[in-house]
Amino acid sequence: MDGLLIDSEPYWRQSMIKVLGTVGLRLTEEQCASTTGLRFDHVLEYWFEKYPWESKSIVEIHEEILDEMEHAITHEAHLMPGVLESLELFQQKGYKIALASSSAMRLIKACVKRLNGESIFEAVISAEHEEYGKPHPAVFIKAAAGLKVHPLDCLVLEDSLMGVIAAKAARMQCIAIPAPENFDNAKFAIADWRLHSLTELASVLSA
Repeated sequence: MDGLLIDSEPYWRQSMIKVLGTVGLRLTEEQCASTTGLRFDHVLEYWFEKYPWESKSIVEIHEEILDEMEHAITHEAHLMPGVLESLELFQQKGYKIALASSSAMRLIKACVKRLNGESIFEAVISAEHEEYGKPHPAVFIKAAAGLKVHPLDCLVLEDSLMGVIAAKAARMQCIAIPAPENFDNAKFAIADWRLHSLTELASVLSA
């Protein structure tokens, strides 16, 4: 979802820097970007283990950042190029569509509302309450079950390496659409296709 459907990754970094700054943790954008694709509670646990803070609990920090992100998704972040056209293309071809994300369900719902996607997504799945987040495949396997489709018949679109690993672990085909700075990362070779943006999706679906 983040970085694939909506350009919210910069807001994640800004929100983390802002809120974690209130407990004395000074993260850089590069440090925040290093945890892209991980479930958010795991991200906070990671930073707390490296740089323990006081005065606020992890839960309080978690909720403050989600408040910032819900506002950003609803009012500020732009849709990624080609997202509306891609959803329409999938619908025209008769695909069942699920939205499966490591984000909290309230952020996923904010994204669905932003996309006017209430009638588009047949299953909306969050990994926030799964025992394991990406790169574990649980969220994608649950999405396939929600669509009543076998995992081998599923196609996943992912922008993060963690997500691509999860998709392949679920035995699904995967289109990777990495951020420009990560496009040449050789690790994305495990994906079945690698595109620069959703605007190139039609070439894959028509192949």
